[in-house]
Amino acid sequence: MSRAEHAAVAEIRDLRVEIDGRAIVDGVHLRVLTGKVTALVGASGSGKTTTGLALLGEYPRGALVTGEVRRPGDGPVGYVPQHPAAVLNPARRVSALLDDLARPQVRHLPRAERPEAARALVLQALSDAQLPDAGELLSRYPHQLSGGQQQRVVLAQALLLGARVVVADEPTTGQDALTKSRIVEQLAAVAARGIAVVLLSHDLDVVRALADEVLVMRAGRVVESGPAERLWAAPRHEWTRRLLDGQRVDPQVATGTDAVQPVLEVRDLTAVHDRRTVVLRAPHLALHPGECLAVVGRSGSGKTTLARCVAGLHRDQDGQVLLDGTPLPRSLRHRTPAQLAAVQYVFQDARAAFDEYRTVLHQVARTAIRLRGSDERTATEEASATLNRLGLPENLARRRPGELSGGELQRAALARALLARPRVLICDEVTSGLDTVTRRGILDVLAGLVGGGDGLSLVLITHDLDTARLAHRIAVLDAGELVEQGSVQRILTEPRHPFTLSLMRTTERLETGSRL
Repeated sequence: MSRAEHAAVAEIRDLRVEIDGRAIVDGVHLRVLTGKVTALVGASGSGKTTTGLALLGEYPRGALVTGEVRRPGDGPVGYVPQHPAAVLNPARRVSALLDDLARPQVRHLPRAERPEAARALVLQALSDAQLPDAGELLSRYPHQLSGGQQQRVVLAQALLLGARVVVADEPTTGQDALTKSRIVEQLAAVAARGIAVVLLSHDLDVVRALADEVLVMRAGRVVESGPAERLWAAPRHEWTRRLLDGQRVDPQVATGTDAVQPVLEVRDLTAVHDRRTVVLRAPHLALHPGECLAVVGRSGSGKTTLARCVAGLHRDQDGQVLLDGTPLPRSLRHRTPAQLAAVQYVFQDARAAFDEYRTVLHQVARTAIRLRGSDERTATEEASATLNRLGLPENLARRRPGELSGGELQRAALARALLARPRVLICDEVTSGLDTVTRRGILDVLAGLVGGGDGLSLVLITHDLDTARLAHRIAVLDAGELVEQGSVQRILTEPRHPFTLSLMRTTERLETGSRL
C-alpha cells in the first residue's frame, strides 16, 4: 500500500497537559494513519485517555495545554469511552439516541421513506457494533442494558457519525471472550474501510490481535513505541517488559472449601425486566465461607443481574437469596445495617458510584461510619490505610473522583466495600479497566482476602476466563440461563456445555493474536 493510502489523518506533536502544576501528559508525539490501528497501552493514570481525548479537542477542566494537535482530514472523530453510561442520555430510549444520528443522513429521501431508511441505518450500525437482532434493545433505556451492550451502542453512534478517526477507550472492558472477539473483528473491519483507529487499552490480548503500531505510556510519557510485532517480540523498556510479564494471572486461591453451611445461597431465582421479560434463571447456587465463585458469560448473559439480585438492587425477582440460611429482603432498602454490611457490591462503572463533589477518602471512610458505627477519625485512618494497600496513596485519595482515572476509582470502590468488613464481596468486573500490572495486584489482594482466614467469600463477576482461574468454582451463564457450574479445574479442563467450550476456544484464539 502506498504512503498516500496511509496518510496521517491526525497528528499530535509535543503535547503537554498540566493540572495544578502536575504534568499528566508530557511531550507526547502521535501519528494516526488512515486504515491503521494505533494502540496506547500503559497503567491506569498513565495518560492514555487524556492523549486520546486530545484528538477530539477535549481536555480536563483547568488544564494548561501546550503542543499541537492537527486533524488535516475532514470528518468528525468518533469516541467510544471506557464508561459508556456517562455519554448515554438515561432519559431516552436507545432508538431515540441513534435515530438522532441517522435522520440527517436520509434527508435527501422523500419524507415518507425517511423513517424506514433511518431505522435500517440504525440496525446496520448496531449489527456492525456486534449487536445483531437488536430490535428488542431499541425500546430499552440505557440502564436496562448491560455494560457491554451500552459500550456497543456507543460504538454504533460513532459508526453512524461517519467518523474518519475512532478513538476506542477500553472498548472491550467488561466483555466476555466471544463478544471481545467480535469487537476485535469489527475494529479490524473499521480499519480495513480506511478509518483510523486509536485504541486505548490495558488488554494486551486485544492489542496483540489488532494493533499495527503500539505506544507504551507511563506517568504521562511515551517510554517505548514501534510496530506491534517488534514490541511484542523484543520489548526494550523495563516497563514494557513488566506489562507483558504481568499479562497472565496465576491461580492464587487454594482448592475449595468443604463447609456444610453456605454463607450465601440462591434458590429458584428468576429475574425479569419490565415485569415481563425473563432475563435470568438460576435454580441453585451456593457460596461457602472463604470461597471464591466466579460467574462467567458473555455480555448480556445475566451476570450483573444475578449480582444485583444478591445485593438487593434488582427487586423484580422470584425465589430466595439466603444469608447464613436466612432469606434476605429483595430490596436493600428493607435490609438492616448488618445485612447491608454483610453483602457489599463493587460496581463495574466505579465513576457512577461516587459523589463527584466529595473527596474519595471521605466517601470511603463514610462506609465504616454508616455501617459499623466508627468515629470519623478512626474511619479516616482505616480508609487511608486500605486505599494505600490497594495502590492509592493519600495524595490521590484526598482528591475528588473526577481527578482520578477509571482504574484508580475502581481501587477506591474496592476499598470502600472492604471498610464494611463484609461476609460476601461481589466484584463486578473490577479489573476490567486496569492494566496488567495493576490487575494482577488487585487479584492478589482479593486472593489474600479470601484466603486470609476471616471467612470472607467472593463472588467474582467476570468475562475473562483467565481471571476466573482465581476462583474455587465457576458458574457459567448464557442467555440468562445457568448452564454449567463446577470446580474451576473441571470447568476449565472438561467443559460439558457447548457454550463453555466455545468460550474457552475463543479465549485461546484471542491469546494467540488471531483476528478470527
